[in-house]
Amino acid sequence: MKTNPGRFFEDYTLGEVIAHAVPRTVGAGERALYHALYPARGALYSSDEFARSVGLKASPLDDLIAFHTVFGKTVPDISLNAVANLGYAEGRWLRPVWPGDTLRSESEVIGLKETSSGATGVVWVRTRGINQHGEAVLEYVRWVMVRKRRREVVVPVAVPELASVVSAEALVVPEGLDFSRHDFGLSGEPHRWGDYAFGEVIDHVDAVTIEEAEHMLATRLWQNTSKVHFDVGQREDGRRLIYGGHVISLARALSFNGLANAQMIVALNAGAHANPCFAGDTVRAWSEVLDRAETAVPSVGALRLRLVATKGKVGELRGTDGKYLPEVLLDLDYWALVPR
Repeated sequence: MKTNPGRFFEDYTLGEVIAHAVPRTVGAGERALYHALYPARGALYSSDEFARSVGLKASPLDDLIAFHTVFGKTVPDISLNAVANLGYAEGRWLRPVWPGDTLRSESEVIGLKETSSGATGVVWVRTRGINQHGEAVLEYVRWVMVRKRRREVVVPVAVPELASVVSAEALVVPEGLDFSRHDFGLSGEPHRWGDYAFGEVIDHVDAVTIEEAEHMLATRLWQNTSKVHFDVGQREDGRRLIYGGHVISLARALSFNGLANAQMIVALNAGAHANPCFAGDTVRAWSEVLDRAETAVPSVGALRLRLVATKGKVGELRGTDGKYLPEVLLDLDYWALVPR
C-alpha cells in the first residue's frame, strides 16, 4: 500500500518521536496571504521600519504564521483521523521566524488514554518547530481525540502532568527587542502595559462572518490535511469543520482593537476549541486580563490574556453547570509582550 491512511489511536507508542514531512520555506507570500485572510494590523509584523525602531533587524513573520506552519506539518501523522483537537499547553515562541527561514516539525508522544466510548482515544504530543539552523523556534503540547481502528485493542494509559501556566521567567524576549522607542502613534493605540488592570474585560467590538472559501484557503495555506476540514463525508451532518487555527488567528486579529500594542505572542498557557465552528458563523472576540509580569528587558512587559472567540455576548463564557456555553468557540490563555 503506497498511500497514507493516517494513524489511528492504537498506532501510537508512548515516547516515540515522529519527524514530520515536509519542510517548508516561508516568506513574504505567507505574510501577504495571512493579512488577506485576517484583519491583522499589528505594527511590528506589518513594517520593517517599525520593527527596526524597536531593535529587531526587520519585521519577523507573524507569530501565528509560525504556529500554523509548524502545526500543519504534524497533521498527517497526528490528526489526519482526528475527531477533534482538544487543547494546548506549555507553548513557547523561542525565536523569531524570518522571511526565508525553512521550518520543519517533530513531535514526541507524551500521553495516551482511551475514551469511555472505546471508539476513540486521546493522544498528547509535544511538538517543536525547528529552523534550517537546527534551532527550535516554537514548542507546544496539544492533545487530540483520534479514532481507533479496532475497539478490542487495549493501549496502556499514560496521562501527562502539564503546567497550567508558562511562568513569566520562562518567557523568551527576542534578542534586541526594546520598546523604549515604541511609537504609539504608528502602532494605533496609546495603551501601555501599566494601563491594563487585573480582571479587565475588553470588548474588541468588531465581528467577522466566516466564509467557506476563506477557511478552505487558509487550511490549504498551512498544508493542514485533516479530513474533517475538507471532506463533507467525515461528519454525520455533512458540514466541514473550520480549522481551529483559523478561529485563533481571526480572534487574535480582532483583538487589535483594544490590544494593538500586544505586539508579540510569546507563550500559550492553555487553549480549548470549546465548540465547533462552521462557515456562516459570525465571530466576535473579547479578552480578559489575567496577569501582568515584568521581563528582563526594562521597556518590555508581559500581559497574560484570555482571548475568547464567540458567537454570543461579550464576557459570557460558561453556564451554571460549569461547561462552555454553546456560543463559545475558543478559549485561549496566552502571554503577549507589551511596551511599558
